[in-house]
Amino acid sequence: MLSLKRLLDRSLTAQATLVFLLGLGITALLRKDEHPALWVFHSALYTGVAIAVLAVQRRRAARAVGTDADGLADLNRKIRHREVPQGPQEQAAMRRLVAEQLGQMERAGKWLPYWLGAMGLVAVGMFVLGAVSGSLLFPLLFAVGMVTLCSWVLWMRRRSLDRLRQMRQALRQQ
Repeated sequence: MLSLKRLLDRSLTAQATLVFLLGLGITALLRKDEHPALWVFHSALYTGVAIAVLAVQRRRAARAVGTDADGLADLNRKIRHREVPQGPQEQAAMRRLVAEQLGQMERAGKWLPYWLGAMGLVAVGMFVLGAVSGSLLFPLLFAVGMVTLCSWVLWMRRRSLDRLRQMRQALRQQ
């Protein structure tokens, strides 16, 4: 499992394969009446868009930090495991990465209440549509899923902010 996580951290090809397979499965479940070749086409399209966005984000982050993609993956792993870099160059790169990620999260945090409100409106709208149509099972499951998703996003955000702040504090003490 550890080697799979490391492979997914470092390899864009492994990530593309995973996204393609997940997209293929979800497309096959949602579009059972279509030809399987269309499933493959849609999955390839979703994979292309996702990997293009990911590659641009990686390149921008690596350029801001002053390292390559592998170095960026190592620095992110050290943040997750709360390992403080020992070398001065690596510490400087880690400081830049932490500052960059904290800045991004603070900017994104301004939009978080609006995103949560929009998700709440979608859940309430689905529940109202279900009540009007007479079927409450799917809207209720959708609402529970939406609350679970929003709770998970908030938990992951808080966890990431805590890790980044701890790393910034550890780097200041060095």
